[in-house]
Amino acid sequence: MLQKYLPRENPALYEINAAAWLYSLSVKPGKPVRLGSVPAAEWDRLKRLGMDYVWLMGVWTRSQTGRRISLTDPGFHRLFNSITPNWTEEDIIGSCYSVSAYEPDPLVGTWEDIDYVRRELHQRGMGLILDFIPNHTGIDHHWTREHPEYYVQVQKEDYLKDKEAFFPIDYQSQTLYLAHGRDPNFPAWTDTAQINYFNPEARAALIREIEKIARHCDGIRCDMAMLMLNDVFQRVWEWTNHHPGYTLPAEEFWAQAVHEVPNLIYVAEAYWDTEWTLQQLGFDFVYDKRLYDRMRNGHPNDVYLHLTADIHYQNKLVRFIENHDEQRSRVTFPGKKLEAAAVLLSTLPGLKLFFHGQMEGKRIRLPVQIRRSKPETVDPAVSTFYEKLLPIINEDTFHSGNWQLRDIQPHQDDSSQNLIAYTWKLENQTVLVTVNLGQDASQGIVDIKDIIMGQSNFIFYDRLKGQSFLLENSLTADAGFVLSLEDKLERSGCPDKPYNASRKLILQLDGYQAHIFEIRPVN
Repeated sequence: MLQKYLPRENPALYEINAAAWLYSLSVKPGKPVRLGSVPAAEWDRLKRLGMDYVWLMGVWTRSQTGRRISLTDPGFHRLFNSITPNWTEEDIIGSCYSVSAYEPDPLVGTWEDIDYVRRELHQRGMGLILDFIPNHTGIDHHWTREHPEYYVQVQKEDYLKDKEAFFPIDYQSQTLYLAHGRDPNFPAWTDTAQINYFNPEARAALIREIEKIARHCDGIRCDMAMLMLNDVFQRVWEWTNHHPGYTLPAEEFWAQAVHEVPNLIYVAEAYWDTEWTLQQLGFDFVYDKRLYDRMRNGHPNDVYLHLTADIHYQNKLVRFIENHDEQRSRVTFPGKKLEAAAVLLSTLPGLKLFFHGQMEGKRIRLPVQIRRSKPETVDPAVSTFYEKLLPIINEDTFHSGNWQLRDIQPHQDDSSQNLIAYTWKLENQTVLVTVNLGQDASQGIVDIKDIIMGQSNFIFYDRLKGQSFLLENSLTADAGFVLSLEDKLERSGCPDKPYNASRKLILQLDGYQAHIFEIRPVN
């Protein structure tokens, strides 16, 4: 049996919108570039960035019915006009999450092209991740014609009440009414058909698709993976009462899939507090949307509380500050806040997801239905920042080391709640990461007594700035931030020794400031 492709712990994943990327590569040579003809320099660049996996998002055959919806819907037209005023019909390619077949889309190439990419990545120590869209298919998927029983069906009365949620098909001289895929918190996805997870034959057919995909990649990113959970599916669809002859399955679909196709890296897009459940069902990594939301809109202390979770749980989380579903991080995290968010994302345990264009400071979020946006220039400040950050986080300490969240106590005020601090330790190397998630200067006392006890002096090497500071007892190093070591007497647990000398690190950072310090003791 093949083994899972695991280059190293706490890996990095690079997401690419495959069709849009290939189109951009085709402009200069003036001829179509497919996956099999991507220049080797592109894969070399991803290796230099420190990536462990490449997720080619959107390689499967897109629904042409879905494409026609994109072309005729006024809402889509307004969206396309806002990002690509001079778009043409040829630019509208349809959603890659409305799949008509798990075969390579002509826009990206063939099976041979995908296999070529995988070999190129393996030669550079990287793995290939592809999409799996389990909740639904495109309306024109051949199953809707050959196996309508694989889908959620409703009565004509249901369809007449809500024609946006259901659609009719002709099948063996009768009219059936199938449901569009849906997230219950949003309108139905009108370019999709909803799989019926109460039907064991539908489950078996989907697992056969996973088996086929697995022959060509190292892992799959599973779209909206929580919608397949038995209790979630029952809650979303029981109101229509369209499961005659089917009972609630005894086994979870994902447990069944992982058991039957065990050699893949399983990555779940998931929300609604289902992360732990999906990890227990076999997922290697699950989206950490809660961290993203708290970094974006929450109080910094909420981020700290989130990071107190069990390390085994955190090791299986997908950390990100942008992806194809979210706004660009340059927009979401304005100004210096972007650097604070990026340092935090990049130096936490778990899988770190970076999106194509993120490191260049792109601002336009490209819908998956269109292949290009208006031109954007590289943001030099963002690009320079990532050029400093990425080589640091590529080091073994952040992948094989031991991570520990550090407690921060108030110092003179209560602004310590804005600060996050943690260490990575590998053999004799210790790295301290400090981030101020608040917009104002904040200070606090960082508990690292296990590191700074027993030595008089320390060099704090700021990896981002490339500067070293000799930090002696009670000495302030003024370099845009304040660090000082302070001796204090603390009560001891021994009656004959009522007080111990304790050394603490006092930290003061400006708003949205972040540092990666390598701590070196000086004899």
